[in-house]
Order: sequence, then C-alpha cells, then structure tokens
Amino acid sequence: MFRDEWRIERELAVLARGRRPIVAGPWLSEVGFEVLYWIPFLRWFEDRYRVDRERVIAVSRGGASSWYADVAGAYVDIFDHLDPETFGRRNAERRDVDESGGQKQTMHGPLDDEVLQIVRRSVGADNAAVCHPQLMYRLFNQFWLGNRPLDLVMSHTRHRLLEMSRPAGVPLPERYVAAKFYTGTALPDSPDHRRALRDLISVVARRMPVVVLDTGLKTDEHEDYLFHGLSNVCSVRAQLDPRTNLDMQTAVISGSRGFIGTCGSLAWLAPMLGIDTVAVYANDRFLASHIFFATHVYRQNGAARFDTLDLRGVMDLDLMEASESMVAASRPQ
Repeated sequence: MFRDEWRIERELAVLARGRRPIVAGPWLSEVGFEVLYWIPFLRWFEDRYRVDRERVIAVSRGGASSWYADVAGAYVDIFDHLDPETFGRRNAERRDVDESGGQKQTMHGPLDDEVLQIVRRSVGADNAAVCHPQLMYRLFNQFWLGNRPLDLVMSHTRHRLLEMSRPAGVPLPERYVAAKFYTGTALPDSPDHRRALRDLISVVARRMPVVVLDTGLKTDEHEDYLFHGLSNVCSVRAQLDPRTNLDMQTAVISGSRGFIGTCGSLAWLAPMLGIDTVAVYANDRFLASHIFFATHVYRQNGAARFDTLDLRGVMDLDLMEASESMVAASRPQ
C-alpha cells in the first residue's frame, strides 16, 4: 500500500523534471471527481514539485476552462474536436471495455491516446509529458475503500474558493435557486423518486424561483430529472451550448441564492463558489468517503454551507406534504 504511494509520487517527480509541456488529462470521467479531487490534485502537484503552470495543458470537455484557470497555462476542450454525441459513445465504450462499466479512469486506453494525439497536434507539443488521471485514482483509491485515513487525500490536494460572474445575456430571475438533478447510483431513477423530487422542487419554488440546469446532453450514463409544468420553475437548456455548458452552469450557480441537486457532480463545486448547497441522495452506498472529505475541505477553506438530504427519509415521513402545509399557512390571509 505505502509502496504504491511512494511509486506514484516518484512518477510525478519524474514528470515534473525539465521544462517540457505537461498534458494534464485528458479528463474523461465524471464532473464531481474533477472538481473535488482532480483539479485540487493538480494544484498540489504543481506546488509540491514546483511546476510552472505555464507548462501545463489542461484537457477536459464542455467549457471547463475556468476551473483550470490557476493550474494551466493552456486549455484544450475535447468538444472542439469531437462532438458531444461521438464523445458520449466513445466514452461509453471506454467505460465498458477499460473500467468494467465504471466511471473512473484507472487505466490509459485508446480514447486517451486519440485525444492526446489531437492535443499534441493542436498546441504543437509533440514532446509533452502526460499527467494522466490514473495517477490520482491509484493514489486515492485506498482512501475511497476505507483503508487509508483522510490525511492521505488532504495532504495531496489544494482547494481554493472560486469566483465567477453571473452569465450575461441569459434571462434569469433576479433571485433564484439553481437545481441540478440527474439519475445515477445516488438517485436511482424510479417513479417514487421522480414524484418526491417534483414535490421537493415545488416546495422550493413556492419560496423562490428555481432555475433547472438540465442539458439534454448524452455524454455519460446519467439522465436529467425534468420538472416540466411546475410553477415558478424554468430551465436554461435552450441557452446552453454543448461546448460551453459547464461554464454556463457554473456561472448560473455562482449567481444563485442557493443550490440543490443530486449529491455529486456540481454539488461538490457550489460551496466553493460561495453558494449554500443541499446535496440530495437516496442511496449513500458510495458517498460516505466523499461527503466526509468534502465536509473537511469546505470547513478548512471557508466555503459556503453544505448539507445533505436523504430523500428516503423525506418520502417515509411525508415531509413534502408537511412543508407545503407550512408554506400555505405562512401566507398572509
């Protein structure tokens, strides 16, 4: 275990030597791990080995350049070279073949090679070294499995608060709550969950407009929960460009009065934008270590409030019905 960690750090030290460019990525995995672990890991790497950020070329997708502003001198977006549909199909193949259906990047595969060739051609960096996400996954895996303490990840990451302007040219309420719910292990798709989430958003919308961040993109196995027909609820899907959708979603969250969504993805980012967050789940099987880590990170960095909500308890106790009754009772007669 400790020998593996030593080997990984030795690989990173070799990567850092010299002055040649370093490709950080390509990031092909889930958004949540990118913002909670990968980018903070890159900050630590540069700090630990005194790597000039101008050497680093970050590679991601969907307009995530603002997330890498302080860790990379250049950014290459995969969607500039592969359309989202093609990327989604190829990434699904990668998960099935290389990761046994999982989301992570524990190995370097054919899609990585294809993207790296594109990057090297587009920025003229044929001799670039590669800091691949598998290094981070290998290093942190024992913590996620519960075999190593929190300090392993805390000592190999550097988090910082982020600032972003409210998106220009997008019609938004003056005050609103941003919401992003999607299907997955944390919130499996079922009629009961769909009904409970609609009730939850309906209650929130009685207090303040809700802006839903559904994209309609099929870049992974997740699907958006939709809230059509609810009063005081709107979507920004029509204003989203696939190439810049993550930048737009980040800006919408940054301009909000609060964020509520599936525990994962952008729920990990919102507190670092200074936005109070409620992360919702109905299955916490794979969430415990991430919630534990995130809570410490937010406290250490003075981030906004982060709370979790178990949808099963809400459903079992009929809390939505009780909340609606309280909201109705609080209205002036």
